[in-house]
Amino acid sequence: MTTANGGTDAGALLVSATAGARLRTPWPESGAGRLSRVTRGTLLVHADLHNHTLLSDGAGDPDAAFPAMRDAGLDVAALTDHAIRGAAIEGTGVGGTPWIGLDRAGWRRTGKLADAHDRPGEFTAIRGFEWTHPRWGHVNAWFTDDFTDIATHGVMDELYAWLTRISRPNGLHAAAGLAGFNHPGREDGRFAGFRYAAAVAEQMVSLEMFNRTDDYLFEGVAAGGTSPLVDCLNAGWRTGLLGVSDEHSANWGLQPGTGRAGLWVTEHSRAGIAEAMRARRFFATRVPGLRVDATAGGMRMGSVLRHREGSVEFILDIDGGPSWFGRPLQVQVLRPDAPMPAVAEVVEVRCGDVTRFAVPMTSADGPWTVLRLADPDTTANTTQGPPNHPASNHAIAYTSPWFLQPS
Repeated sequence: MTTANGGTDAGALLVSATAGARLRTPWPESGAGRLSRVTRGTLLVHADLHNHTLLSDGAGDPDAAFPAMRDAGLDVAALTDHAIRGAAIEGTGVGGTPWIGLDRAGWRRTGKLADAHDRPGEFTAIRGFEWTHPRWGHVNAWFTDDFTDIATHGVMDELYAWLTRISRPNGLHAAAGLAGFNHPGREDGRFAGFRYAAAVAEQMVSLEMFNRTDDYLFEGVAAGGTSPLVDCLNAGWRTGLLGVSDEHSANWGLQPGTGRAGLWVTEHSRAGIAEAMRARRFFATRVPGLRVDATAGGMRMGSVLRHREGSVEFILDIDGGPSWFGRPLQVQVLRPDAPMPAVAEVVEVRCGDVTRFAVPMTSADGPWTVLRLADPDTTANTTQGPPNHPASNHAIAYTSPWFLQPS
């Protein structure tokens, strides 16, 4: 392993809407710089893609949500109120109720608010919704022209079919509608066991690893279940890993220790956010202002890695700004196993460094790998693994996976 404080030159960005952009410092930390030291051509933006208002079961006025999240230092924010039942019902006239969730009026209102606050190059406001089933689980959808609920499409296959049929949103230049698995394992149906559906695989872009203050790595393991990360990726889904606040109060963006995401974008706009999500070029964190970028075998997180056997070189850039400089951290290299991921390697690093390390791996042992970044000096994981498991400490970030294919 070698470590250096430098790295590759991050100049000459291929960024259009971000040129001259007024990006704010994330609250409450001073935050790290937004250019990677291991890759080129993208800019880091800080996002929270899962939030609620009084249009479903949240407490806050939807008119205040986007300004509050922008003022909290987020660059990208989404409103994703619950879609539970009765999409055709107009509700109470304000756009939804806690029992019905979004209705047509609420959907239109969310879209108007997102359009009013969206500022390409400065702040990206996104309308979404949360398909909310008490057994199968909750699924967020973004960049769709319409929404659906469990009264209309009440099982996973029906939701997937709907996602493949919806119209192409204006201004986006690829497949319509992106979606992700929320707080995986909280509902016992686990998305019908994460049963794979090839037709919608490119649209299912995310798995929440941080939701509120919880780390979902060991969710359900103590009760005899399997880690949601293992269930999802071993089923064949190629999801990136997301952190979200799932905010239900009016303190959008301000709750300490809650999840959020870092996206590496070529353009700070809705189209740029959608492209980064489709590429799985994002990481989960619960540290405002954290920068994480990494390559494995020269490929960025979220990519297919052509590899059969031998050592894979990782290059990791992690920085949290001045208050995090030099802090000892731990990198855990996660690989497929059951009922929880195997930890193939543990590497000690310091925040602010660019670190290189090599890990032997073979594609025959499983088709993915993930880096889990932990702060061993803070509290333990809220959901513990087995005694002495290396990943039972406090995670601060997960990279999106690399998907191994034999070369």
